[in-house]
Amino acid sequence: MSLFLLLLLLINPTIKSIENENIKPVLTVLVDDSKSIPFFKEDKNISLFLQEIQNDRSIADKFDINAFSFGRKLNRLDSLSFLDRETNIYKAITTVNQLYEHKIAPIVLLTDGNQTIGNDYEFINAKQKIYPVVFGDTTLYKDLKISQLSVNKYSYIKNKFPVEVLLNYEGKENVISQFSIVKKGKTVFTKQVQFSATDNSKTITTNLTSTKEGLQYYTASIRKIEGEKNTKNNVKSFSVEVIDEQTKVLILASVLHPDLGTLKKSIESNKQRAVSVFLIDDFKSQINDYQLIMLYQPNNKFNKVLIDIKTSNSNYFLISGANSDWNFINKKQLGVSKKVLHQTENYGAFFSNSFLTFLQKDIGFNQFPPLKDQFGEVAISREYQTLLFQNINGLQTKQPLLATLEINNQKSAILLGEGLWRWRAASFLNSNSFQDFDTFIGNLVQYLASTKKRNRLDVHAESLYSDAAVIDISAFYLDKNYQFDARASLEIAITNTDTKKETKIPFSLMNNSYQTEIENLGPGDYSYIVSVIGQQIKKHGKFKVTANQIEEQFTNADSKKLLKLADKSGGKLYFKDEVEKLKKAILADKSFYTTQKSIVKEQHLIDWQWVLFFVIALLTVEWFVRKYYGKI
Repeated sequence: MSLFLLLLLLINPTIKSIENENIKPVLTVLVDDSKSIPFFKEDKNISLFLQEIQNDRSIADKFDINAFSFGRKLNRLDSLSFLDRETNIYKAITTVNQLYEHKIAPIVLLTDGNQTIGNDYEFINAKQKIYPVVFGDTTLYKDLKISQLSVNKYSYIKNKFPVEVLLNYEGKENVISQFSIVKKGKTVFTKQVQFSATDNSKTITTNLTSTKEGLQYYTASIRKIEGEKNTKNNVKSFSVEVIDEQTKVLILASVLHPDLGTLKKSIESNKQRAVSVFLIDDFKSQINDYQLIMLYQPNNKFNKVLIDIKTSNSNYFLISGANSDWNFINKKQLGVSKKVLHQTENYGAFFSNSFLTFLQKDIGFNQFPPLKDQFGEVAISREYQTLLFQNINGLQTKQPLLATLEINNQKSAILLGEGLWRWRAASFLNSNSFQDFDTFIGNLVQYLASTKKRNRLDVHAESLYSDAAVIDISAFYLDKNYQFDARASLEIAITNTDTKKETKIPFSLMNNSYQTEIENLGPGDYSYIVSVIGQQIKKHGKFKVTANQIEEQFTNADSKKLLKLADKSGGKLYFKDEVEKLKKAILADKSFYTTQKSIVKEQHLIDWQWVLFFVIALLTVEWFVRKYYGKI
């Protein structure tokens, strides 16, 4: 028996067993933790409603209950504070959908339905049934509000810049009010507006004149009407930076291509920049009129332009593609060469975390469609930094796709592929906005168009913040060799210009940048100094915080939008006093069922330790028996 078991252990057969596991559906409870809930005096009601669901034994038997709180972000529910200054219902729902993508997980949404940031949740494609529960006053009151204000961030001195304001009215009576824009206590625009139950929306467009260089702050307001309950949504502040010159970018192309329009749109999304696009045959001007020259798929017709670029030491951005003449480019000794074959290849992109020329985040480059270029190996003979590497059919290479070069105060960049228009479209599909892609192109253009000496410390901050928002400030610090220095300690000192109160906050290192978040700054004007501790390197700036409790700008709960959300997802809308109806509905819904999952477990016989002990026991017994009978 001992020998048999030992041989069996040597063979080590695999033993399979099947275990059945019951998986209950997940009931996700999303609780609005923003300031609008206590503003409607619903904080106690929402807490009691949550307890009713969590303490119900029938629901606990049928579901795994997971509760989350949300405001600006989604958090696992620990306790409710109702202090969040912003509400993003869309993000809360989409995050939960991703979390329970492959599970049965209905959502109970406890909220007033008023969202202040993010995409409109009314049009969300929810994968789970959603049961909104309305908290807050659903009675409609007379209300005037500034729904939207659009203005360019930049203007030029002594020029006019457009301001567009959307005003909305809720009510049944005819009312007259006064809209005005004020700068430093002086009214610069005013207009009388009239509303009725049917004519309840007005768009006001005006042009204001830029008279002084620098940051200029304005306040738009609509006068209170009789019987209006909430006036906090009657005022909106905005700022415009007045500059005295514009960056001019020239795009020269050998062929017509959708990329040309994409580059123009992205670059000119920043009104500080103007783009001129020419086919190389039609260009008759001088390149000295421009701060940056973009060469799109150059060929031998670009000879004179490249000679002028070398002579004037101008900054340039070269984009190659299927129609580029690499034999010509190689002869021009630009520091970049490519041995090409007479065939094209699709090149995907993946982001380089070690890129240090300027601050750029990964906007999902690896998910973008591939660019097309002639197949061949790239050689760069100058010092360069790679922002994007080539990915060929899923194989990540060390060949650059997008790189920057700098020598003798001349900056340049090279992108090895055409098809940027697809990237911009893909970026929009990923984020519902062109902003990420346009910022990426803007960062590249800002670096290339600048003739200033490179700063060792760069700070990114907005000029105007709401006191309801979290103030995000990032910094980028380089050592003496212009390499990112992760050993440094950065600090920001913020001073209120009126009270002279100073607040010091350290930065945290995140990837290849320093980040800090500032909360609870009161309304007012602030100046700041970002400094590197132990170094004489500092960066100054200023911003303004406006009084804008956005969570208190709503007069009632948005039950109409919540009803549309429930209908679209296959759920149903409930009110705060209908907890029993909600519980009965989700308990009776047969689509929320427990699934059984079979798990096949494989175990090797050698893992059964008791077999080895049994062998040892048998051998031990045999030894004693033989000893007893004198066989040993």
